[in-house]
Amino acid sequence: FGIPGVRNGSAMAMVSFCSIGTRLSGCIATARTARRARPLGLRQLTGSFGLVARSCSASSSAKPADPDLAYATQGKADPRIYRPMTETVRTFLNPAHFFMLLRGHGTTFFTGVPDSLLKDMCAYITDSLPASNHVIAANEGTALSIAAGHHLATGKIACVYLQNSGLGNTVNPLLSLCSNKVYAIPALLIVGWRGEPGKKDEPQHLLQGALTPALLQEMGVPYEILPDYAEGAFEVLEKAYAHMEKEKGPFALLVKKQTFEKYRLASEHQPVFSGPDMLHREEILEMLVDEFPTEPLVTTTGFTSREMFELRVQKGQSHAQDFLTVGSMGHCSSIALGVAMAKKDLESVLCIDGDGAALMHLGSLATVGKCGLSNFKHIL
Repeated sequence: FGIPGVRNGSAMAMVSFCSIGTRLSGCIATARTARRARPLGLRQLTGSFGLVARSCSASSSAKPADPDLAYATQGKADPRIYRPMTETVRTFLNPAHFFMLLRGHGTTFFTGVPDSLLKDMCAYITDSLPASNHVIAANEGTALSIAAGHHLATGKIACVYLQNSGLGNTVNPLLSLCSNKVYAIPALLIVGWRGEPGKKDEPQHLLQGALTPALLQEMGVPYEILPDYAEGAFEVLEKAYAHMEKEKGPFALLVKKQTFEKYRLASEHQPVFSGPDMLHREEILEMLVDEFPTEPLVTTTGFTSREMFELRVQKGQSHAQDFLTVGSMGHCSSIALGVAMAKKDLESVLCIDGDGAALMHLGSLATVGKCGLSNFKHIL
């Protein structure tokens, strides 16, 4: 540029720049290899810096090796260790861990109505507690009332488990017994969230699931969604017990599908009615549809209704005379009673009930008996 010494200085600078560029190409080659390989553990990280440094110093006098063969050319095994990204792995809450967290807060008494979303937790409770500390109740309102009695006697907070479809049975004791505006009795509700919005479920659960948070809110019951990992469960329980101790009222935890880790019941119980000469439920249903092919019938919640539908299809019979009660557990006999009272001209109206459903609202049997209808046939 017409300034003495600049040209020579520029040449020297260019040589240095080329030398640095060559070295950088070796570093980049090594970095490319590291990027393609597995993440480094902390112990291997220091050694890897040495490899990069040696590669940079050697690159000025030798052609860079193929990045994919960086370790192979040195004749050494790849020392890098894969560190899994555990935050992307699906987690499940261990029933035993959750149980111990509850015990840590002083909860030693459990009662409720089993639910499919809570079956792993319920199985662990059954295996871990004596009968004196665990009561499977006939309905959810009964369970909450038992928990209230436990608190009155001991001062401790009991755990009540139920499906959200059973919240209706808890409304009376929640509002007229446990509310902090009445007797101020705390209870921890573990609620299986069937019909959770955005999840596939059966029709009878969808509306109930969508309204569950709002129902709890309207009843003045605060709630949280139970996380599917231990740290989250710990934090939520801290919040729940702090509220119950301060406000003296119930608190609910909503449990989503597949929150709990699988647990198999160890103490398998022998069925009360069992024997080689006894018929299976589906065999009895088949006999009933053969004997009463056209009579109106009302079937109870669960497998009974599903199997009845399948039997009609199998035999090519109509579904027109059937009412399959897929929800409203415990009300099958009352529905059938209403049909029988309106159809007194019919010789038979059948109610095919279940033992658990009948127990849930046992008082309906007294109503059926009082009506004294000859055309009402109740098969339990």
